[in-house]
Amino acid sequence: GLILHSDQGSQFTSKEFVRSCEALFIQQSMSRTGCPYDNAPIERYFNTLKHELIYLFEYRTERELDAAVVEFAYAWYNRVRPHTFNGGLTPAAARVA
Repeated sequence: GLILHSDQGSQFTSKEFVRSCEALFIQQSMSRTGCPYDNAPIERYFNTLKHELIYLFEYRTERELDAAVVEFAYAWYNRVRPHTFNGGLTPAAARVA
């Protein structure tokens, strides 16, 4: 299923938004109050996604964008791109190390 990571902003905690998520079978994941680090890993990932992919290319269709994001996430980011946090290993290599 789809998980939506967010902070506890009013736009994400409103009854209408929560009901919409439930109707679409979207599980909400929120940072704890006063703890800005809960979503830090996912925020870092999206920052990398934007700067290493989204801002560098122009996408003509939603299908093109979707294919590029899938390729970035599952091939490049997890299997090729080294991560400082993992001592220079890719996430895939760090899982087996």
